[in-house]
Amino acid sequence: MVGDFAPDSSILELAHSITPVAVSQYLATQPWELESRQDHIREIWRLPGTDGQRLGRILLPLAVDYEDFLPRFYDALFAISRINDWDADKLQERIMAARADLFFVRLDQAMADGTIPFRQAEITVDAIWKMLRAAATTAADPKHSHLGRRPTAVADFLDEDVRLGHTKRGSFVFTVVTRLGDHSPNEQPDQSSDVIQPFPRRVMETLAQGLETTRDLTLGQNPEALDDPSRWGLSAGLVEAIEEMAEPDSLRALDLSFEWAAAEIKPNVGNSPIKLEHQAFGQLGRVRERLIRQEEPKRRETLIGTVRSLTREENREDEESGTIILHAAVKGRFRNVHMTLGGEDHDWAIVAYREKLPFTVTGDLVYERRAWRLVGDLMVDSDFLRQRHGQSPSS
Repeated sequence: MVGDFAPDSSILELAHSITPVAVSQYLATQPWELESRQDHIREIWRLPGTDGQRLGRILLPLAVDYEDFLPRFYDALFAISRINDWDADKLQERIMAARADLFFVRLDQAMADGTIPFRQAEITVDAIWKMLRAAATTAADPKHSHLGRRPTAVADFLDEDVRLGHTKRGSFVFTVVTRLGDHSPNEQPDQSSDVIQPFPRRVMETLAQGLETTRDLTLGQNPEALDDPSRWGLSAGLVEAIEEMAEPDSLRALDLSFEWAAAEIKPNVGNSPIKLEHQAFGQLGRVRERLIRQEEPKRRETLIGTVRSLTREENREDEESGTIILHAAVKGRFRNVHMTLGGEDHDWAIVAYREKLPFTVTGDLVYERRAWRLVGDLMVDSDFLRQRHGQSPSS
């Protein structure tokens, strides 16, 4: 098909998965020089050497409707890989990085055969998505509470601009690709200070800043960042996503790193790997609790859920009371909420627990001591339980 030899199957596969425009944009950010161009037809690129000798020259086809497009495109990719001594994976990574920021999440843990459990993979991917959503929300609106409706730019970014790429070798590495959009192959990055950054780049810079700051906080460094979290890319959602990712006991460390698109100005964050060691994971809850208290001040809430557990005790006035754990929706996610009830309210909680009936209570919802709690003047709505029970539980 291509020349007189069998094509490299991995490069041939790459030729089916990327576009000539992406390759052209990559070449424009490298020492390659555009020798000539016929719009929408083809480009000729040359690679000059330091001694004046030419190191390479390729024809890059642009017209994908030509019958011989694929073999000619393969030839160009094969030539680039041979000149640089790269395999197809490395070539793809470099081409993508020309107009895309790459984010790598490496799970450092013991693996006998280079695999991880399905459940861990699912949790990790979900946590990466939450991490990106939190960073996008902060980038779009630093004053956003991360509750309720988020800016439209956040949804557009998650739906259109970010993708999960191929995993890489080395423990287990997830690759996140954030596309920055197209520009002319001959256009060079604007070095002016007032250039407007693409929103996806702002998100990734915010993410890098937040991850670096989270690492520092777990090490007892930069505590002043908690006074102005959004300035440092921090949010409770970001830290919670890291907590979820770090949950497996077998995980020794999280290695997080960025490769910035060559077509944009390199930021001053995310330029070295961000490592979160296992011994630092225990500090994440403390950081998240501090952020939640800032993002979510005490507020009056009515919760409806199921009583998961109750513990009864005698207080100083000999009035029966106990600690209740209610499983109820908080911010659209089911969580265990702790509260203390006494007297008849506690009796109705026992009824709801025994008969597996919904339990309704109103109070001030707070997050403290690494748990959701309902405090203040608690009011139990027992109307439904009374109707079902038909009499006072005390009788």
